[in-house]
Amino acid sequence: MPECAQCGRAVEGRFRFCPWCAAPQRRKLVEFFPAYAALRVDRGKALRVSRYLQEHHVRFSVWSETGVAEGVVSISEDEAGRLARFLGEEADTLELPRLRRRLARRVAAARREA
Repeated sequence: MPECAQCGRAVEGRFRFCPWCAAPQRRKLVEFFPAYAALRVDRGKALRVSRYLQEHHVRFSVWSETGVAEGVVSISEDEAGRLARFLGEEADTLELPRLRRRLARRVAAARREA
């Protein structure tokens, strides 16, 4: 079993971070996000997000349906944090109408029962 370069304890290969000292076990973390399929122009494409742990930046690349990177841009960790906050705010905004509808249904049901 591989050892953590930071603390020297055994770490299973499936772990991204050492469970003992939290040191990153990989140089980068990568996630793929499929494109929104409802848009014909984006079908088959994907967004690849790579977070470089030692170089302290995040890289975004758009991949075509043939598996070729069509465009790449890197941003600093500070900008990545700003992007995360922006997306969090957007998610909250999108969630609000759903919560309002759920609350309205509960109020209506409570009124019918009363």
